[in-house]
Amino acid sequence: MLNEADLAHLRRCVELATEALDAGDEPFGSVLVDAEGNARAEDRNRVAGGDHTRHPEFELARWAAAHMTPEERAGATVYTSGEHCPMCSAAHAWVGLARIVYVASSAQLTQWLTDLGVPAGPVAPLPVNAVAPQIIVEGPVPELAEEVHALHVRLHTQDPATPHG
Repeated sequence: MLNEADLAHLRRCVELATEALDAGDEPFGSVLVDAEGNARAEDRNRVAGGDHTRHPEFELARWAAAHMTPEERAGATVYTSGEHCPMCSAAHAWVGLARIVYVASSAQLTQWLTDLGVPAGPVAPLPVNAVAPQIIVEGPVPELAEEVHALHVRLHTQDPATPHG
């Protein structure tokens, strides 16, 4: 069961996803929170430059590996606007992060993109636990999912000649 602190971190993820979209990128945002509830790092999607590994969840896994002890990572949570892709799920597991809380699931995103006529990407949209079965995963969060959906609609239905903002 999510509490108000969880929801506050998820709202920040939606803000970061909006910032990503406004900057011309895909709308994803994530926050890394330690066991005491302190936000330690945050990021947004940065794939617009052509490097499609620049997901915020992957960047936070790298950050955690460089800046947190294994014990700290084992108590940390990654909050994110969208469920981790397989690449990010693997990175999360390999660095020993504990929990993932997401707003929208991979299944929801896949359906939204299908409805918008967006072709499937090069990687199967597997749920986190299909890749990293030991990870504690919570989501989706219906009270915020429509905000994330609206960001993806905005990304895929706007005039390509205009900026995302």
